[in-house]
Amino acid sequence: MVQVYCYAKCTTCKKALKWLDEKGVEYKEIDIKGEHPDEETLRKIYKKSDLPLRRFFNTSGMLYREMELSKKLPDMSEDEMFKILASDGMLVKRPLLVTDSKAVPGFKEELWSEELL
Repeated sequence: MVQVYCYAKCTTCKKALKWLDEKGVEYKEIDIKGEHPDEETLRKIYKKSDLPLRRFFNTSGMLYREMELSKKLPDMSEDEMFKILASDGMLVKRPLLVTDSKAVPGFKEELWSEELL
């Protein structure tokens, strides 16, 4: 089952969901703010990607900037990063596409096409 973690007010999330609908892809939408993934779930999602953990952070978000994570992440352990990501869904890059075999943070049509079509 395809899962998409989204935030209702995010224009990129809206664009991604519209794209999925247009392509006829069935998916489960999950509110990243209200039902954000816990640490265990994030670890499972992360293992499905070939990306550095830092790519899962919403670097343009207010909370990320308020916490000054750009300065702190380079010195953090993976465990510390997972704890912070799990603390608030607004820290997670969105939309976050999760399939049985892959996880893709952010919306890029070509990457989503490769995974879904």
